[in-house]
Amino acid sequence: MSTLHDAATTPASGAAGTEETTHVVLDGTPLTVEQVVAVARHGATVEIHASALARMAQTRAVIDDLAHDAAPHYGVSTGFGALARRHIPAEMRAQLQVSLVRSHAAGSGPQVETEVVRALQLLRLATLVTGHTGARPVTAQTYAGMLNAGITPVVHEYGSLGCSGDLAPLAHVALAAMGEGCMRVGAHEVDAARALADAGIEPLVLAEKEGLALINGTDGMLGMLCLALHDLRRLLTTADVAASLSVEALLGSDAPFAEDLVGLRPHPGQAASASNMRRLLAGSPLMASHRELDDAGNPACTRVQDAYSLRCAPQVHGAARDTLDHAATVAGRELASAIDNPVVTADGRVESNGNFHGAPVAYVLDFLAIAAADLASMSERRTDRFLDVARSEGLPAFLAHDPGVDSGHMIAQYTAAGIVSELKRLAVPASVDSIPSSAMQEDHVSMGWAGARKLRRSVDGLTRVLAIEVLTATRALDLREEAPAAGTAAVHDVVRAVVPGPGPDRYLAPEIEHVVGLVAGGQVVAAAAGAVGHLH
Repeated sequence: MSTLHDAATTPASGAAGTEETTHVVLDGTPLTVEQVVAVARHGATVEIHASALARMAQTRAVIDDLAHDAAPHYGVSTGFGALARRHIPAEMRAQLQVSLVRSHAAGSGPQVETEVVRALQLLRLATLVTGHTGARPVTAQTYAGMLNAGITPVVHEYGSLGCSGDLAPLAHVALAAMGEGCMRVGAHEVDAARALADAGIEPLVLAEKEGLALINGTDGMLGMLCLALHDLRRLLTTADVAASLSVEALLGSDAPFAEDLVGLRPHPGQAASASNMRRLLAGSPLMASHRELDDAGNPACTRVQDAYSLRCAPQVHGAARDTLDHAATVAGRELASAIDNPVVTADGRVESNGNFHGAPVAYVLDFLAIAAADLASMSERRTDRFLDVARSEGLPAFLAHDPGVDSGHMIAQYTAAGIVSELKRLAVPASVDSIPSSAMQEDHVSMGWAGARKLRRSVDGLTRVLAIEVLTATRALDLREEAPAAGTAAVHDVVRAVVPGPGPDRYLAPEIEHVVGLVAGGQVVAAAAGAVGHLH
């Protein structure tokens, strides 16, 4: 597969509320997934409400008192991790925070996408404004200023174990806020100090505890979860559209999708997918052929039931929908969280805790990768049926114009199969692969960042596999004599606007990419919904 889309090139998905959200006010109430996507991917600006700044100032006073206390307080007057027993004298406590950020900005490997960095920066800011970290208002304002100026710290692929927060990624953001390290400004990488100066932002000078407050959160993995939830919502509907195209073009039956049959197994996701497919196939002359009778009054269609990849599409797609809903519940709880260690409680206590552990997020990231792999696997099986004359119900071999001279979509299926194989490998859980760190102080970690990184690749792969199914199914529809249903015809037409119909072999890769763009950009779903109404 190719590299992942970056924020600047990822098309808008058409999800409700995202494109309209151009400004987000942070007042301490939980962000929504749509707001995260709006800021991270579409450049929405942020504003910190005055009440949040006042709350931050109040809890900062608690930290200022502890900064001059002779007793040790973790994160304020002690070292970190396995070095927590080292007492730090008052005159070195601000330097302690600077040293923390510099030493933890130890990422390596390729740069992470702009939208991911913006998401993790926004989510760290959202925790700061709750007041539970003890950070100063100016620290939050600096982060908001960077987001609004469109200057993005350079963060690297490797460095987070998903416990004690996404330490290295968040440290690179904090380092850039201090005027050290590098930032991306548009297509260019520039020195952080210069980027801040050009944006009119003063470099952040850390006070006691603030370095820790800036790096101790699950913000990277949560940001990637939010982006994946947004994209998978669209892809799940796309999967229903693609399956409907395939059922119709393979002369399958829509009878198994009947509401009363599906209702015998009351999973909500299954019901939603079956409902989509019924609407998309409604009125299809090809579906009507299954209900015709011969001269003796017997069914003209002798095929009793379709292959699983057609007949069981609502069950598999629905299971993925239910998995997504569970992951969205976890994300909602995490978006309502204030994660730091130690935290300032509502009654002014400063307490150590374990809320930074990424297990809740890591588990659902892995679960979604499993669902994405299975959706893609079923999609590829439907694509393959079109190409085999023994299973394609009268279509030419490989949908070729002149089979033998032309190969048609033979290798498009290879591409889909290769991606599916990759997605199966990516479905191996990261969250079970804990590895001890920090001299055994941090002896169990979540690997949530790794789970999020592989899920992004899974989402990209699923997009491509579904696009190949849509491309193949619309070609097959052209080779049938009957007109398709209104919903599938609308998808056929939007594909034909960018890819020609059947004919002698052409350079196929650009055609695949054109349809990948239609899937990723939401045009496939929009075309279908425009013809049949709202789709789940």
